[in-house]
Amino acid sequence: MAIKYNADRKTFILETRNSSYLMKVSRYGNLLHLYYGKKIPDKNLDFLLKFQDRGFSPNPNEAGNDRTFSLDFLQQEYSTDGKGDYRSPSIEVVNGDGSTIFSGKMAGYKIYKGKYCIKGMPSLRAVSGDTADTLEIRLEDRESQAAVILGYSVFEEKDVITRTVRFVNGGRQSLMLKRLMSVTLDYRDSDFDLIYFSGRHTMEREFNRIPVQSGMHSIGSSRGTSSHQFNPFGIVCRKNTDEDRGDCYGYSLVYSGNFLLEAEQDQFSQLRVNMGINPRDFSYRVDPGEEFQAPEVVLAYSDQGLTGLTHLYHDVFRENLCRSPYSKKVRPVLINSWEAAYFDFDEEKILNIARESVAMGVDLFVLDDGWFGNRDDDNSSLGDWTVNRRKLKDGLDGLSEKIHQMGLQFGLWIEPEMVSENSDLYRKHPDWCLKAPGRPMTRGRNQLVLDLSRKEVCEYLIQTINEILESAKIEYVKWDMNRSISDVWSGALEKDRQGEALHRYVLGLYYIMDNIILKHPEIIFCGCSGGGGRYDPAMLYYQPQMWCSDNTDAISRLKIQFGTSFAYPVNALEAHVSVCPNHQTGRSVSLKTRGIVAMGGILGYELDSTKLSEEEKEFCRKQVNFYKKNYRVIAEGDYYRLTNPYENRSFTAWEHVTKNKKKALISLVLTDKESNAPQLYLRLKGLDENAFYRVEGHRGSFSGALLMNAGIPVPPELGEYDSVQFVLRMVQEAE
Repeated sequence: MAIKYNADRKTFILETRNSSYLMKVSRYGNLLHLYYGKKIPDKNLDFLLKFQDRGFSPNPNEAGNDRTFSLDFLQQEYSTDGKGDYRSPSIEVVNGDGSTIFSGKMAGYKIYKGKYCIKGMPSLRAVSGDTADTLEIRLEDRESQAAVILGYSVFEEKDVITRTVRFVNGGRQSLMLKRLMSVTLDYRDSDFDLIYFSGRHTMEREFNRIPVQSGMHSIGSSRGTSSHQFNPFGIVCRKNTDEDRGDCYGYSLVYSGNFLLEAEQDQFSQLRVNMGINPRDFSYRVDPGEEFQAPEVVLAYSDQGLTGLTHLYHDVFRENLCRSPYSKKVRPVLINSWEAAYFDFDEEKILNIARESVAMGVDLFVLDDGWFGNRDDDNSSLGDWTVNRRKLKDGLDGLSEKIHQMGLQFGLWIEPEMVSENSDLYRKHPDWCLKAPGRPMTRGRNQLVLDLSRKEVCEYLIQTINEILESAKIEYVKWDMNRSISDVWSGALEKDRQGEALHRYVLGLYYIMDNIILKHPEIIFCGCSGGGGRYDPAMLYYQPQMWCSDNTDAISRLKIQFGTSFAYPVNALEAHVSVCPNHQTGRSVSLKTRGIVAMGGILGYELDSTKLSEEEKEFCRKQVNFYKKNYRVIAEGDYYRLTNPYENRSFTAWEHVTKNKKKALISLVLTDKESNAPQLYLRLKGLDENAFYRVEGHRGSFSGALLMNAGIPVPPELGEYDSVQFVLRMVQEAE
């Protein structure tokens, strides 16, 4: 097994293909962290623990006169609270007597084959061929009889370890949980950088790298969703780590609500990383005999730099996270009606766009917002999921049939979680939305948020949306969510339980998706929240692809897709070719460049095909054919960031390489053209250095070693925002 316990040394040993993770029970019952990093043969790491008498570092009662034992400086596996460790804690709980102390001591463990299960929330699962083993450790606070159950599942061949925590109230009094991190990881030093991904609507997941310094650096969301502003993914890496070499540790939270990632350098220059549900506006009452389940964190370690870490996440998310059967199927190329028509359409206009798009080679037409209720703008009708017959005279079924007669599949936009005040649903059930009594409401996009902590709301949405999906032949659904959550108060919860509302909202969402998305495996669901406002692993569990950003400008997308690529696989990233001048930035870029950038993910189009010339439609058809011909290398191959757009002003380039290294697709966009510029070269990655490759557009063949070390000349004739894309194929010998 990948998990062992040495009873003599009271040491737990977890091993993946390339990493080791060790922890030890102290002489006083505390669980101490020993090591996480490159795989080592050593099983006895006791020498790493150094005990000493430090001023103002108090000693627990059980240590007696032993002044060398203090939780203030020891590396813990899951920290106590209120017992002399003044760093940011793993847990905060209010006991029945009002005290806020939790001192978890070793109270048992079990090791078993297979992956632990998390009820009601997405998590990784073991698939055929996987070796997954699980360790559960119980740390109990003897006074309150509360306990945390630390869960570790080791995916040995996938090189990842998942962690979760369950809080159990075994006492006789109700406890109020204020904080429960899914993971705490203590490092013996802090000579690290922290990489995280920030942003805003239409500019998500921007790359940030900062040195770890004294004190606390934290990122997170308090918007009710994982958010545009910060992504629930971070990297801790050594300062010399780059794309190709160096130690790095990844943290990915499988959760769609408020989250927190903390990196704290303490007084002794040690680093503590915490990740889990954001404690802001969170509290959860746990009555006697009840428990609370924290979401899962996927940990990964690589000594092969940031690219090595990326490959671990891409592979495990593709194979062990997404539940859709489409995760391993070729996706259709779609055209979406949003930027083509917005709310201004009728059936004739939609059919004309669909009809003209056939010549572009697309497979699927998607009808976006505006097809239901009296929805002529974004001020009404959310919640009223009935077809607007004024716009669609033959309904969804009639429109779908006509679309299918053209040889296209049919898709639809929905936003189930929202309600408009100007809607029949709100007039009938004003108490079904999140709003505090006696206070004026805060609106976002002039809409309110349905209270998914209420079972009746969830059941209504399940029934209503399933009826829509079964009313016509629908092969694709874009599931949107277009505001941050505010005014959080639920009429279904007691006043001392209002801190549970946002987490219960997320659980309600998962329940709805379990009963809609997982009940319709024949439909491709695309996740969206104003673009990338809920771009997280938990959504990928349900939806095989997600709308990366509402910003469709190809040059903006270079940075957005660069940041997204660190954790999320290419076949989860939906990218569209849109019209120019671009609707978000006003920038004009060639149709060729727009297509090449969109092929950095799941290719689609978002424009009015009736306004394209015959030459443009034929160019799109060639793009689609090229994309389909190379789909497997794009969607299933290893992804390499060849440049960093925040550092390289001249060009941005990326590469897809098949697992067997026999084929590669290289894409490059020139971003800054200089007069009389020096010759630029692009060095490739991921090839077999001993093999030879034929490079499209070049005579002869070249060794992988040459292509990776000397590179390929960037065509000097490229102008600003011009692009080039070429395929490499392995040949038997030099030509």
